[in-house]
Amino acid sequence: MKYNRVLLKLSGESLMGAQSYGIDPAMLEQYAKDIKEAVAHGVEVAIVIGGGNIFRGLSGAAQGMDRVQGDYMGMLATLINSMALQAELEKQGLKTELLSGLAIEPICKEMSRRRAIEAMKAGRVVIIGGGSGNPFFTTDTASALRAVEIQADAILKGTRVDGVYTADPEKDPTATKYPTLTFQEALGKKLKIMDLTAFALCEENHLLIYVFDMNRPGNLLRVVSGEPIGTEVM
Repeated sequence: MKYNRVLLKLSGESLMGAQSYGIDPAMLEQYAKDIKEAVAHGVEVAIVIGGGNIFRGLSGAAQGMDRVQGDYMGMLATLINSMALQAELEKQGLKTELLSGLAIEPICKEMSRRRAIEAMKAGRVVIIGGGSGNPFFTTDTASALRAVEIQADAILKGTRVDGVYTADPEKDPTATKYPTLTFQEALGKKLKIMDLTAFALCEENHLLIYVFDMNRPGNLLRVVSGEPIGTEVM
């Protein structure tokens, strides 16, 4: 395997599947099967999921809601998604550990580096909800923070496109894919891979970001095996 320990970042919107809201059970099942496949090959996996399929703090703020309150609501949305994925992973026979930036007993314990690493070494998939536990930070930033904390080999950013392109490939048929990028190239080209805070944290800690299509079954195993199917940013 190319990677021994990874932080898998999933967007909340990806869980919607073909729906316009909420969680698509078929998409949840596919993700769980792909994660199980990677774990079966000895890869230690931690996961951070967004909450945009349920609630997004910035959207609430745009409608006049207090930003801090909205961000905490968004953190709770990530926990709902995390619990759904935990249930599906356990249904597939995997052992899991749900941690969170917000400790909510008896659902989950508070995220700590020691807890996460010990759980992964014991063969459990670690799901980290609740963002960073602080308002004004996105799940992109939470992903970068958690990946650095657990000493992951890479952040695997699962999206619905197979990498980073010169333009939106869903809108521009002439868009071409970058196989590799440096952090400075991505910043200079104003490519929206992750938010700037997350990007700075990854660059400072020499943490590789790999962007790939998570919606194609089997792609997660291909990435951890080293197949060049997405875009590597480092």
